[in-house]
Amino acid sequence: MKEKVQKFGKFLSGMVMPNIGAFIAWGFITALFIPKGWFPNEQLGSMVDPMLKYLLPLLVGFTGGRVVGGARGGVIAAVATTGVIVGADIPMFIGAMIMGPLAGYVIKKFDQTIEGKIPAGFEMLVNNFSVGILGMLLAIFGFYAVGPVVVVVTGVLKAGVEIIISKGLLPLVSIFIEPAKVLFLNNAINHGIIGPIGIEQTQEMGKSIMYLLEANPGPGLGVLLAYCMYSKGAMKQSAPGAAIIHALGGIHEIYFPYVLMNPVLILAPIVGSAAGILVFSIFKAGLVATPSPGSVIAILALAPKGGLLPVLLGIVVSTVVSFVVAAPLVRKAAKGMKDEAEDDESVEVNLSVVERNTINKIIFACDAGMGSSAMGATKFRNRIKNLGLNITVANSSVDTIPNDADIVVSHVKLVERAKKNSPQADHIFIENFLQDPKLDELYKSLKERASGVGSKEEAITIEEVSATEIVEVKESSILKESNIVLGLESVTKEEAITKAGELLAKEGYVNNEYVDAMLEREKIVSTYIGMGIAIPHGVGEAKKEVKESGIVVLQYPNGVMFGDELAYLVIGIAGVGDDHLEILSNIATSLEDESLVEKLKNTKNKSDILSTFNK
Repeated sequence: MKEKVQKFGKFLSGMVMPNIGAFIAWGFITALFIPKGWFPNEQLGSMVDPMLKYLLPLLVGFTGGRVVGGARGGVIAAVATTGVIVGADIPMFIGAMIMGPLAGYVIKKFDQTIEGKIPAGFEMLVNNFSVGILGMLLAIFGFYAVGPVVVVVTGVLKAGVEIIISKGLLPLVSIFIEPAKVLFLNNAINHGIIGPIGIEQTQEMGKSIMYLLEANPGPGLGVLLAYCMYSKGAMKQSAPGAAIIHALGGIHEIYFPYVLMNPVLILAPIVGSAAGILVFSIFKAGLVATPSPGSVIAILALAPKGGLLPVLLGIVVSTVVSFVVAAPLVRKAAKGMKDEAEDDESVEVNLSVVERNTINKIIFACDAGMGSSAMGATKFRNRIKNLGLNITVANSSVDTIPNDADIVVSHVKLVERAKKNSPQADHIFIENFLQDPKLDELYKSLKERASGVGSKEEAITIEEVSATEIVEVKESSILKESNIVLGLESVTKEEAITKAGELLAKEGYVNNEYVDAMLEREKIVSTYIGMGIAIPHGVGEAKKEVKESGIVVLQYPNGVMFGDELAYLVIGIAGVGDDHLEILSNIATSLEDESLVEKLKNTKNKSDILSTFNK
């Protein structure tokens, strides 16, 4: 249930997050040029309403349709969303979040139904008219059915909020908001529920307290500061960096695991948030637009003229109260933290390796079984091949782990799926397929076991033999000089992934729809694999969009942020069958030499990358 709720929340926020730049642009225009803004300007302020009523909902609807139904889904979603926009007299964000995915789903199912049944030469005619006709019907449906329902629901929510405010009970909403946030529903709450109500209030009063309910970084900051002062070990070491990222970067998700590992800690952000909202209410604080990300910087930037101090005071109070509540809870939990950590590690690594009498197969499993797991398996296979243990090291999707696997190495975010799909195996859960202390422990255990084995002959698995054969035949077609781009300026990871996908499409390896699949894959588990390398790729149904196996390499000398890590080489992968394994094998082998990796991050010669990965 928890996974389903999180997945649903991420899906909702996934419609809004790619368009945050547009929301920020609208917010700045509102803050600066409306009559109560910093620099009132009637002409420039006239952009506020059209952007609010048309641009932003259309972007949200288009994105939702594209996520579900690809490029065609985005187009039909925009048409369908227009119906709910025109059919209502309020900003239709909730309507867009309904019509976008619905339209994408409709066109996706239509395409699946007619696949292979269109007469040659009529493809474009059918494609265009199907979007046109179905889009028209969905727009009418949105106009007469969805729009009016959303108006009623929004009205009820607004009336409820007004009653709560009038009774002085607004701080109580923290009881619902904070638990929902740590279940990763923060963006869905902020942009799907609170945002539309705040927009209504902003139109009437020039600001809204609603924008501060979820976005306030104070409650989470208090929890992280408590970890900084009273926790132990890795948690204490990681908390300061997390606090900075949370407060200044506005990435609230970074504190959720700190609460989830000790659920009673949810009391701290609830009480801290309630205290902050009380201060906001007393001093009539508010913002002019949704702050995203929810950082102190973004919040203060969107405070109305003369409204900075009340907002800042509320953030400080919520931080202090959250810290006071969290501190004794963190201190109590820290007393047994060291012993529990040691027990966990022994279960995952030492006991599972030592107590199993026979180890014939080790499987590295990732979500798709195509990228990070393949590289991890290749590197670990090369690492142990001289031990003479004759252990097969291979990779697979976490959903297709072989039944004869003795040890499964998978990412910490795949714990439940890995255990469910391979109950017979012992499991090791890691954060980095190329560099992780638990892999070092596994190697150490195998090395000790090898000391009792007389033969040290090199063991070559079936996977290695086939990979070698592939390299000789297809290396030139998989990675070519035109597939490499050097010296790129730093961008967001989504932009880097999109550029890699577009280059794969340009070189004829994939269809354009593969780009969306690469972005979708990144939402599941990060494709950053360590050593400054990321390997974005598509999963599942995206395989049908691959025309030929290929690799592209994008070099970002200043790095691209993948979560908390910088990737300097972004390697886009498209594989038919197992063809991509030979390049992954070479990449994994090359990454053992840190000086070579450092050279590749800054080289201005494409031949350096070609010679490394095509050897």
